Amino acid sequence: MALESLWDLYRDAGYAGVRDAPRTDALDHFYLALLAYGEEDFAQAAASARAAAGEQPASTLYQQAAHYLARVLTEGKAAVYVDGEAFAAFTRGGSNVELYAQASQALHNVYEEYESLKLLDIGVGDGLALLQALTQNITQLDLIEPSEAMLAQTTRQLDTWHVPYRAHPTTIQQFMKANGANWDVIQATWSLQSVPPADRPRVFSWMRGHGARVLIAEFDVPEFTALYEPARVRHIVERYHDGLAEYTNDGGLVAQGFLMPVMFGYFDRSATRTNYEGPIGAWAEGLHAAGFDQVEMRKLYAYWWADAYLIDAR
Repeated sequence: MALESLWDLYRDAGYAGVRDAPRTDALDHFYLALLAYGEEDFAQAAASARAAAGEQPASTLYQQAAHYLARVLTEGKAAVYVDGEAFAAFTRGGSNVELYAQASQALHNVYEEYESLKLLDIGVGDGLALLQALTQNITQLDLIEPSEAMLAQTTRQLDTWHVPYRAHPTTIQQFMKANGANWDVIQATWSLQSVPPADRPRVFSWMRGHGARVLIAEFDVPEFTALYEPARVRHIVERYHDGLAEYTNDGGLVAQGFLMPVMFGYFDRSATRTNYEGPIGAWAEGLHAAGFDQVEMRKLYAYWWADAYLIDAR
């Protein structure tokens, strides 16, 4: 049965209707695995993923999904960032190496335009983008990062290099309430996607009032209307086939410890949403609405998940 037919059946008869429907290929079986996962019917999800892997044994995605769902049956769902080793291996492997190299170089080039620079980094994480971009002309450096463990990794390196900074272990929303300083550049590399869209106008307006220039690195992710619509499922499946192909020699560390929890999280109806990606044009529109007159978008890198862009707003 074609994916569109399963989607129509799901909308008409719900999960039970699709669960009992005939399935003709690997994607049909995997679609049921995703639906079952969303219903927390993990036994059916695991069985359907095994069927998809059986239909298409060369698919790393289906094989890794079957393995992950077998673990979910016995251990429960894995939190996305619980395995620090897997996340570190992900960010420092595959095409992330070139992605961050391009981002850091772009930031570095902007920093060098200034004789002296006051810089605020929102969501600095473990410093992967910032540390490679640093220049000698930075006279004030403020770091926002709600994860104290990740922030500590950045500050340890800055301490080693004797770079002065002020660290703020908080969210941008909390930081905004207590800080009225101004910076030449405010930057955020793949961190503002954790800010709910309803909060973004307020955040962008604050950035407009406190930063002469804003740099945002984000992915150009298409919008879809429904969780299980065929276009969204096909998009995610195709992208994850590509992404998993970059981590085939680590014994499943990245796949099982990070990528599978993330992918199945897209279909987890019980989890509170923490990530709000979208089209790059929507980010630019939000900055224009906040009062930035000049908003430029430059493609950084053709990443497997989505093209990465740097937005430069003034």
